[in-house]
Amino acid sequence: MTDPTDAVSAAMEAEFRLLDPSVRLSPQRMAELLHPDYREFGTSGRIWDRDSLIAAIVSRDAPAPRPITTSRIQGTQLAPDLVHLTFDTETGAHRAHRSSLWRLTDDGWLLYFHQGTRFSGEGGPPDRLR
Repeated sequence: MTDPTDAVSAAMEAEFRLLDPSVRLSPQRMAELLHPDYREFGTSGRIWDRDSLIAAIVSRDAPAPRPITTSRIQGTQLAPDLVHLTFDTETGAHRAHRSSLWRLTDDGWLLYFHQGTRFSGEGGPPDRLR
């Protein structure tokens, strides 16, 4: 079994690469980080697959990617080939809680599933569940 610390670190490193604006400008570099069966529930409510996400991000009509600030990133290894990351992002006034599942494949760690949920205010962890 992969050392959980190494697996979580590798998934975090891949997540940070995926959030890099220079990577988001390259369909090839994006494809290298997304699993062929990738799915996303976006902050807009739209459901994305690998091809539609890459096409939208690199579209000539799409705005240039802006820097993304991440905070509160945490990871847990769920299985030898599966890591779950949670973190927050901020891009301008857009803030989101995020959850990513990374799978270890023959090509390395690939993003298998992602969900983003917009929030405003502090958005910190609740004192207790409601």
